[in-house]
Amino acid sequence: MDFYDRKRELESLTRSRINARKTPGFTVMAGRRRIGKTALLMESVKGQKYLYLFVSRQDEALLCAQFQKIAKEYLGLQIFGSIDRFRDLFEQLLIFSIKEPYTLIIDEFQDFERINPAIFGEIQNLWDQYQNQSKINFIACGSIYSMMMRIFENAKEPLFGRLTARIILKPFTVSVIKEILTAYNPRHTPEDLLCLYMIAGGIPKYISLLMDGGAVNKNKMLAMVTAVDSPFLSEGKDLLIAEFGKDYGTYFSILQLIAAGKNTQSEIDSIIGKNTGAYLVNLEKEYSLIIRSKPIFSKPESRNTHWKIGDNYLMFYFRFLYPNQGLIETGRLDMLRELLDRDYETYSGLILENYFREKLGEEERQTLIGNFWDRKGENEIDIVALNDLDKTAIVAEVKRNPRKINISTLIQKAAKIAKELAGYKVEYRGFSLKDM
Repeated sequence: MDFYDRKRELESLTRSRINARKTPGFTVMAGRRRIGKTALLMESVKGQKYLYLFVSRQDEALLCAQFQKIAKEYLGLQIFGSIDRFRDLFEQLLIFSIKEPYTLIIDEFQDFERINPAIFGEIQNLWDQYQNQSKINFIACGSIYSMMMRIFENAKEPLFGRLTARIILKPFTVSVIKEILTAYNPRHTPEDLLCLYMIAGGIPKYISLLMDGGAVNKNKMLAMVTAVDSPFLSEGKDLLIAEFGKDYGTYFSILQLIAAGKNTQSEIDSIIGKNTGAYLVNLEKEYSLIIRSKPIFSKPESRNTHWKIGDNYLMFYFRFLYPNQGLIETGRLDMLRELLDRDYETYSGLILENYFREKLGEEERQTLIGNFWDRKGENEIDIVALNDLDKTAIVAEVKRNPRKINISTLIQKAAKIAKELAGYKVEYRGFSLKDM
């Protein structure tokens, strides 16, 4: 798949590289695995002098020996003798940059903590020592957002205050997803677009797997996902099991329940049989996998909370693939496809709501966007979007079939938030597949 989007990020990376010729730059880039961090970084250094190092989970001395070979190959930097501590290698890289400006990329930077937590303090000491001489453009890249932010933004951590730029890489927007699908299938239908968004979200790797694999319409996408050699069948487990460690079973059970619509802690606790509060907080804060959702206009202290999985693929995985591991392991993928087909319309209708929230957030002038439900979980409104600058609001209902949209009923539901909407010019709208 060709390289798409990321114009702002490329501009930021180019600016940092140019500025580093005068004073060293220290950029952090964070984003979930498969989101295209490495592809973006490689695009940003095309035609430039750079060194790319990947932190694999192995002994520090072995890692340094590997890095030495790469530094010689890409920079021509000959380091004599054996180096078994990263601090000694990093110092040589800083010294090299005094005469030869270049970009140093360290990928999966947060995994230094598993190898030797002292490395962060050693990097800080050397950075402070050489920052007036070095001309290095240093990029620390990581896939665990919470760990990366703690390393760089916690005042108690040694690298706090050293950053000159920060990039949090997000999934592709819905307009980019549509652009990619159009490039591969100019005659795609709204159903094809919804299916792509449902399975892959805006994750470049997943979109690439589908598009480059010829899965450019709904039927081919579902066929590829349920094929015997499909990478999607085990991706969720492969992505998360190492992060969760020995507690992965509980975390997976919670994610499965949320994907199945059990989205309050009380529901989850009653099924799992214990208090899951700490697990939910970890999934939200530590792993950035779930989102705490409250009705729009609710007070900060409100306990009227629903949990949802913030990643489309993982939502799909825990809704259809993880609960049906038995079918996958016994090779009954034909039955898995039957289950997908049976529940597709209902499930994709829920995903369609997320699509239009993203679409409105991208295309309209909005300062706040969300949805609404009352304390009983009733009178649900799919979209409430506010523009506090223009004092306008959009209240919308989302249905796959436009004939099922009832604006009169929507207006009646909106009466529940009439007080909060006072002063806004309100537009009532309906969104369906044809509006994608």
